Amino acid sequence: MIYRGLRPVLVALSAIAAVLSARAQQPATPAQDNLNLRYANGIVAIAEDKVITVDDVRREVSPLIPEIQRQSRSEKEFNEKVEALQEDVVQSLIDRVLIVKDFYKDEKRRVPASYVDNAVAETIITQFDGDRSKFLAYLRSRGISQKDYRREQEEDMIYGYMKGQQAKSSSTVSPVKIEAFYAENKDRFYQEDSVHLRLIQISRGEGETDDTLKAKADTILTQLKAGTEFGNLARQYSNDSRKGKGGDWGWQRRSDLRKEFTDAIFALEKGQYSQALIMPEGAFMFYAEDRKHAGVLPLDEVRPDIERTLIQQGSRQATERWLEKLRRNAYVKHF
Repeated sequence: MIYRGLRPVLVALSAIAAVLSARAQQPATPAQDNLNLRYANGIVAIAEDKVITVDDVRREVSPLIPEIQRQSRSEKEFNEKVEALQEDVVQSLIDRVLIVKDFYKDEKRRVPASYVDNAVAETIITQFDGDRSKFLAYLRSRGISQKDYRREQEEDMIYGYMKGQQAKSSSTVSPVKIEAFYAENKDRFYQEDSVHLRLIQISRGEGETDDTLKAKADTILTQLKAGTEFGNLARQYSNDSRKGKGGDWGWQRRSDLRKEFTDAIFALEKGQYSQALIMPEGAFMFYAEDRKHAGVLPLDEVRPDIERTLIQQGSRQATERWLEKLRRNAYVKHF
């Protein structure tokens, strides 16, 4: 961090009174109240000439508190998660300031006023039911002017644009990198035996014997051999909960199924059906709509997934390098 004389300190001192007088009055959780105790002057950090306040952090954190409460198993865990979130938010707010500054390094760059006009109009419609008076009341509750709010909207656009540009710079992955990733991570592309399964279940009625069930199943087998579709027969004869869908259970892995069924099911190839399997609860007939055999998926099949993974990795790395450079050349003071 590079300290540039007294300018940031003077900015901080002049901002304290404004920050304290403009604090929002919304209730805070105990974890958020700790922000006020930790930052008694209401200031969390200064990035360049921008003061980041307790209220700035609370405004970002508050919408996420209910989800953290649902995920937390104890008050200690909740407080730890909220504290970690607060730290992430502070860093994000600092980075936002630095990114906006980087945008304006090029004097030709400007956000058209019409873009900001449209964003404000959309906010009034979507968040304030089109009622401008509610919107103005919201600004008063935050102690900011319409000009301040427009600046926030403009900075939102800049932040999104600049991060998008960084992501775009990593959007091309060479075939060599894809092949290398595949070779080094083949275990990630292993697939278990699986089958797109259709099923006919004939439930055992009271007093029915195995021979009775087999006779019912043989009737169905005769129709299958004559060319009737398995799904149509499932709709007609099956007592299974998926009979309305033609007995379609979708893709099933070997490990998903009962051991008693797997030998019969995984002996089938695509388009084959089984003989009746007689069980205490009834007779079962299986049809393999499609099959995938155990093994490593071929490169061509997983190439799009690998490419997406590498693009995401490259984007994260490029963005982090860019942010680290911005942080090194900026004035940032944490309180």
